[in-house]
Amino acid sequence: MVDIAHQAAINPASAKPAAASRARVPLTAIEPGQWRALAQRAIEPNGYYLPGWELAVSATARGRTDASALPAYDGSRLIGLMPVISLWRAWKIPLPALVSAHPYGTLCSPLIDRDAPIEAVTRLLQQARATGAHALVLNDVALDGAAMTALNQVLNRDGLKPRLLSSYIRASLDATQDGETLLRDALGTKKLKELRRQRHRLEDHGAVVFDVAHSPDEIRPALETFLQLEASGWKGKRGTALVQHAGDASFIRRAVPALAETAQCEIVTLRAGATPVAAGIVLRHQDRAFFFKLGIDERFARYSPGVQLTLELTRRLCADPAIASADSTASADHPMINPIWRGRFAVGDVLIPLRRNDPIVALVHGALAAHGIAYAAARRAVRLLRK
Repeated sequence: MVDIAHQAAINPASAKPAAASRARVPLTAIEPGQWRALAQRAIEPNGYYLPGWELAVSATARGRTDASALPAYDGSRLIGLMPVISLWRAWKIPLPALVSAHPYGTLCSPLIDRDAPIEAVTRLLQQARATGAHALVLNDVALDGAAMTALNQVLNRDGLKPRLLSSYIRASLDATQDGETLLRDALGTKKLKELRRQRHRLEDHGAVVFDVAHSPDEIRPALETFLQLEASGWKGKRGTALVQHAGDASFIRRAVPALAETAQCEIVTLRAGATPVAAGIVLRHQDRAFFFKLGIDERFARYSPGVQLTLELTRRLCADPAIASADSTASADHPMINPIWRGRFAVGDVLIPLRRNDPIVALVHGALAAHGIAYAAARRAVRLLRK
C-alpha cells in the first residue's frame, strides 16, 4: 500500500511517464554552473536554496534526502528552480501534490530569474502540471517577497487562487542603519548598560574577542567549535544537535565549506580568553544574510553569551556595505532575537492549485488541515511531557 500511494503521488495515471520524468528531475541533474548563475540573478535571495547548501541537505540530512527539482528553462538557460518532494514523502498523504523540499533553514522561496520572472513562474507551474501534480504546497515562503509576488501575478492571470494555510511573523534586521543607533533604539540605554556590565563580568574569564571565519581553511575548525557548543546545550540534551546524527553532521560539514568557497557562509565566534562561549552560522546570498543557528556554552549563561554574540553580529552586518538586510530564520516571538532585530516580515505555507475548479485541491487542503491539527496536538503533548 505504501509503494502504491508513493507512486500515485509522484506519477498518477493522468501523467505521461516520459513527460513526468523530464518535468521533475533529481537535484543532481541541474548543472551547478547554471544553478549558481540563476542564484545570482534570483529575484529574491534564499541562502538555503544555494546549490552548495541544498545539494548537501538532499544528500545526507536526516529526513530531507533525495529531493527533486522542478526546473524552468528559456532555451538552454535556467530561469527558475523549485526543489520539491511528493506530498507522500512530506506527510504520508497519498494525493497528487508536490511540496517544497525543506532545506533545513526555514525559507523555501523558489529561485526565480529577475530578468524573466513571469516566464519563469509560468514554466515552473507547467513543469509541475507535467508531473501529474494537481497542487503545489510552498512551505515557509516570504508572503510579501518578490518570488511570491511573481507567483501571484501568474496565478491571477490564469484565474487560479492560492490558499494560505498558515503564517507567522518573524524578526529581520535592516542592516542599512547605523548599528549602534539601531541597538540603542531597539534595546534602550538601560538594557544596553546591563549587557555591557555582563560583558565586563565575562572579561573576568579572559579578553572577550569576536572572530569571523571566512575561508574554507578557517571555517572548518570554527564549524567544529560551533558543533561542540550546540551539542553542549539544550539541543544536545534533547538529541537534536546537528553533530548527534551522522546524516546531519555530514550535511553541515559539506555545506559550510562549500559555501565558504564562494564567500556565502561565515561562522562568528565569541571567546572569553581561549574559551569559545558562543558561535553562529551565517549564510549570505546577494545583499541578504541568514542567521542559521546559534550555539552557546551554558556555563556562561549568566553573561548572556548568545545575546552578546548577536550584538556583535548586528554591528558587523550594519557596517557591511554588501548587506542590506538579515533574516533571523527564527520562530515567531523568538525571545532572544526579537527584541534586538525589530524588523518583521510574514512567512507562511501556501497551497497553489494547478488547474481551475479542481476538486482534488479541496481534498489536499482538507488533508493538510487534518494533519496540522494532529501535529499541533502532538506538539502540545510533547511540551506537557517535557514540563
